[in-house]
Amino acid sequence: MSHQNAILSLQQQRLLLDIEYHTEREAYRKQTETIGLQRKVKRGDAWFPIKGGRNYWNSLNQYVIEVYRTGDTDIEHNFEYGKPVCFFRVSKTGSGETKITYLQQTCTVSYADGDRMVVIIPENGMAAEIQNATDMGVQLFFDETTYRLMFEALDRVIKAKDNRLAYLRDLFYSHTPAKRLSFQPIRFPWLNPTQEKAVNEVLRAKDVMVVHGPPGTGKTTTLVEAIGETLRRESQVLVCAQSNMAVDWISEQLTDRGINVLRIGNPTRVNDKMLSFTYERRFEDHPDYPQLWSIRKAIRELRQQRKRGNDNYHQKMSRLQNRAVQLELNIQSQLFGEARVIASTLTGSANRLLEGQKYSTLFIDEAAQALEAASWIAIRKASRVVFAGDHCQLPPTVKSLAALKGGLGKTLMERIVENKPEAVTLLRIQYRMNEQIMRFPSDYFYGGKLESAPEIKYRSFLDYDIPMTWIDTNGIDGREEYVGETFGRINKAEAELTVSTLQQYLTKIGKQRILDERIDIGVISPYRAQVQYLKRLIKRKEFFKPFRHLISINTVDGFQGQERDIILISLVRSNDEGQIGFLRDLRRMNVAITRARMKLIILGDTATITKHPFYRKLYEYTTNLA
Repeated sequence: MSHQNAILSLQQQRLLLDIEYHTEREAYRKQTETIGLQRKVKRGDAWFPIKGGRNYWNSLNQYVIEVYRTGDTDIEHNFEYGKPVCFFRVSKTGSGETKITYLQQTCTVSYADGDRMVVIIPENGMAAEIQNATDMGVQLFFDETTYRLMFEALDRVIKAKDNRLAYLRDLFYSHTPAKRLSFQPIRFPWLNPTQEKAVNEVLRAKDVMVVHGPPGTGKTTTLVEAIGETLRRESQVLVCAQSNMAVDWISEQLTDRGINVLRIGNPTRVNDKMLSFTYERRFEDHPDYPQLWSIRKAIRELRQQRKRGNDNYHQKMSRLQNRAVQLELNIQSQLFGEARVIASTLTGSANRLLEGQKYSTLFIDEAAQALEAASWIAIRKASRVVFAGDHCQLPPTVKSLAALKGGLGKTLMERIVENKPEAVTLLRIQYRMNEQIMRFPSDYFYGGKLESAPEIKYRSFLDYDIPMTWIDTNGIDGREEYVGETFGRINKAEAELTVSTLQQYLTKIGKQRILDERIDIGVISPYRAQVQYLKRLIKRKEFFKPFRHLISINTVDGFQGQERDIILISLVRSNDEGQIGFLRDLRRMNVAITRARMKLIILGDTATITKHPFYRKLYEYTTNLA
């Protein structure tokens, strides 16, 4: 029966993914036709204007060009490795209207930093066009490839018969207990008891294990330990995550442990440490690389000469090409042979470099943020899977409401948590939050199971400080306003109150102490328009000048996986109907609350927001603390 269930559910997933695909494609088409350029730039989906830098062949033999954004450089942008982009030109028509013309080819980001991006372009006259234009911009393009990989993975899983993939599929969709080994627990005195148990559970699992890590419980520490121990038994493992950022983070932790990591794809933070374990950098550092480079150069020169009629062109060409392929394969097999961990995003695991590779164990970090189809891309290569994440925090992004209602947002990790409670191990001791900040999310989301490590239980800055407060913005002049259809809502009066509240609190702590102790601050709002407005207010205020490097302002998603000493949350919503929009997604709120180490200040209009039972409970909880 489980077999039928699995097939039907996966077919349903495929159908929902198809709906999502068409919704997103349509939204992209509409956006390209109608959304004003400035809005795209503001949302971080476009750079305009840009300046072209140098163009060259990179070590993977791709033709690339550097581009720099010369427009507003404060905006957090959404460009990163592997994302498709297209270039466009902006001109004025006779009637003075702005006209946007797209260049034909789609290109791919090789990597993007703050204001510099390296883009892989089809080898043609495009580079010259980009370099010479004064009115050129670049924007994200609809991501066809990722969808194709997800559809292929689902098709392969649905069709799988009499192999490991078919076995895992039927197992994940049934209540049959997963198989496990039995041995005496191994001691890890440097871990806490729940972390130690988790590592042992991972080692005992023959099929699947879920490490459930609520905020601040040391999920990465535990995962790194489990990977290290697994490598005592296996020569190589595959480690994946949904986002490039999560892959960077775990790769960095593993490298710090002295484990040889080979990172497929480029990091989001471009620094030497991060680049040093990328495939691209290792490839060009290989002793045989200069020889390969000169052969490739010879191939390109020969192509140029062909136009002048070269007699034995084909013989020469095939000789050079064979030599190049041979060298490339040698370097590749050496790099893969030395690596103990292959790290990539889930979609990155479909990279041609990993073709035909099989791994005993696959670790998926941040598994609660990955669509089920994306997880299957990597699972095809493995015989057992360890999921790590927290399904009470941010879910995967699903744009189509219909697909969301149909259950596209339900991850494979959640499915296993439901079907196989015995395959879940919970990390319970948290090292981040003051006890009073932690108590509420623990009771509401984690069945009251979390406990604070003794050393952080009472952490705070000021004597007799209340770690968690709610400032009611009901009495202030000003309500929420609506700006642009996809840009969201803004509440200017509440933003100003947020900034002055922060100023008062920092004054209480004292300027010198903040600088000496490097006390860091996060200002969070679920709405992008509010985030941009808060950024402007703080930038303008003289008071914050010395602390600017310690303050980050972002949406909830932007703070995923991070923590700060002080957190302020501006909830924005204020209306007579008690409409709270996507604040109803409580997992988002869980993320926002649990970023704070010592002080959490929530600003919101209680009359509007506490009509929702969760926020009423939260408000009552904070009032009782006072």
